[in-house]
This record gives sequence, C-alpha cells and structure tokens, in this order.
Amino acid sequence: MHPKTLDHVAFWVADRDPIADFVTEHVGMHVIDRTDAFTLVGSDARRGKLTLFAAEGPRERGAFAHVALRVSDLEAAVAQLPEDLALDRPRPGEAYFDVREGLRVGLVEAASDVDYDLDHTALYSASPRETAEEYERLGFEPAEPGPSGAPRVEVGGAYVEFHEGEPGDPERPLLNHLAVLVDSADEHIEEARETGIEIDNVVDAANTYAVFLWGPERVRVEYVEHKPTFSLT
Repeated sequence: MHPKTLDHVAFWVADRDPIADFVTEHVGMHVIDRTDAFTLVGSDARRGKLTLFAAEGPRERGAFAHVALRVSDLEAAVAQLPEDLALDRPRPGEAYFDVREGLRVGLVEAASDVDYDLDHTALYSASPRETAEEYERLGFEPAEPGPSGAPRVEVGGAYVEFHEGEPGDPERPLLNHLAVLVDSADEHIEEARETGIEIDNVVDAANTYAVFLWGPERVRVEYVEHKPTFSLT
C-alpha cells in the first residue's frame, strides 16, 4: 500500500446544503462539485477536501471525533466564524466547533502551502495504539503523537489520530470513509487480495477510479486514483 496524501474525508448527512453553505461562507472553502448524490467542498480540488453524501438522518457519531483543517493564521481564521459560534480551544493554536449533524471541525495553526487543507482526522478507538499499528498495514506511516497526545499515523503530511472511545457499529454512521490518493487503484486492489484485506467495492467514476477497503473497527478507507481527465478546481 502506497498512499500519497489524505485526499478527503467523506460523511453521510441528512441535509448537506447548510453544511456546504457554512464552510463556504466561514471556513475558506468553495463547492468543487455537486451531484444528486454528494457535494464536494474544499479550498483546492487537489488538496484535502470534505465530501457530503446525501443520506437519511439522523446520523450516529460512531468512530468520528472531528476533522481538523490547517491554517497559517488561526486568529484570522477564527475571525471569519460567526460571532455566536461556541468554540472549544483546548490548546494554543487550536479551535474546534460543531457545524451540524455531529460534524465537528477544528482549525489548527501550522505552516501550510494552502490554507484550510486537511491537518488531521480524529477517530474514536477501543484500542488506540493497536489501531494505529493496524493502519500501517494500510500504508499509513507511523508518527509521533500530536498536541492531543493521541496515537496517530501520517500520510503526505496529514494525520489520522485515535482517541480513546467506543466507535460502536452504528446502522447510520456519520463517517462514510477516509480517502487517500494513490497512483494506481488497480495495484491496491491486487495488494488487498494478496494480503487478505477485505474489499468493500470498486467505483469507476468520471474523474476518479477507486477501491474501498475495510480498515480497523469497520472504518472504510478509499484508495482513489485521479484519472487524466481530472479537471476539478
């Protein structure tokens, strides 16, 4: 497994338009693509993004704790948020808030070529250290704990960290999948078959070709290849 970057984090939500409106108005993103099934938002189509899939609600938290975006100036980014928005600031250089439907977003101050790129995704795990080690089998690199102290892994300068908690097995989870960019989805299909990693499905879309694998604690990980026709902005 050879993922290059953390491409996007995808969610199932009952009402995606208010969430898309919030992040485009207050969190430096724009709508990259919108179909009958999903809305893709981000500050740059070739960097970290959020995908909002339309689904029946209400959704359950499950494994998802929060997704954090990297900004070069935290106070400037916070100033773009609604004045009445409740902020949680557990450590210097971080601010977290709830958008809608359990979607919790963080802003993390750090050097970045592109503001509002993905910094990390936090997942609940019954065994955080063991889960981090299992993600190495999926091609993620080991990494030292971040400011939260939680075990984490790295891909292309972004992280997945694992917080103590019970992810459960909800019927309607909020988290759809984590997606990493790869050069060849077919190579990852073959490697999954050779190593016994369970394949959920393969999707051949207009701009991408991808395989979805089942990761630890039933979190889906997508290995997505951008086709030569990929032209989203």
